[in-house]
Amino acid sequence: MFKKIDMSTVKRLFKYIIKEYKIQLIFVLIFVIVSSLVTVSSSLFLERLVDNYITPMLSQDVADFAPLIKALSIMGVVYVIGIISTYLYNRIMVNVGQGTLKNIRNEMFAKMQRLPIRYFDTHLHGDIMSRYTNDIDTLRELISRGIPQILSLVLTVVVTFVAMLTTSIYLTILVLFVTFFMFLTTKKIGG
Repeated sequence: MFKKIDMSTVKRLFKYIIKEYKIQLIFVLIFVIVSSLVTVSSSLFLERLVDNYITPMLSQDVADFAPLIKALSIMGVVYVIGIISTYLYNRIMVNVGQGTLKNIRNEMFAKMQRLPIRYFDTHLHGDIMSRYTNDIDTLRELISRGIPQILSLVLTVVVTFVAMLTTSIYLTILVLFVTFFMFLTTKKIGG
């Protein structure tokens, strides 16, 4: 069903990307980290919001909404920062993807100019054009969307795991145990 990934091809692709876009990739990494931190901090904020602001207000005769509004405003600013960082890393990766694919297309065209006429006689024109359109478009999707999403997901899982450990070690162990059990059950049922 799925083909095994050829790591040499992946390395070649990353050489194309890193060769010209090191600084952009550093910014992408920074923005992905910020976005992941915002995602996890929003979940942790809900606990503090209820415990530190809403619950004390319930015991007051006259509720003072000023601290709650201040906390919600701070969280709103954090969300805006997360939205901006997500937009920026996606935008940068679109530019990196387009530039990388332009270089790959130029190399393909130069290589094609050196091929003998016999090559064009023995290969279908549709197959040759498919390399320029469909395969390059698949690479564009991988570079502009796939790589940032994988990076974001991995960082979010790591940051979430650290947040779980700081919140409660015992619940983290329980979650890991249940996740392992679910994995084994799914593997047995799916296998």
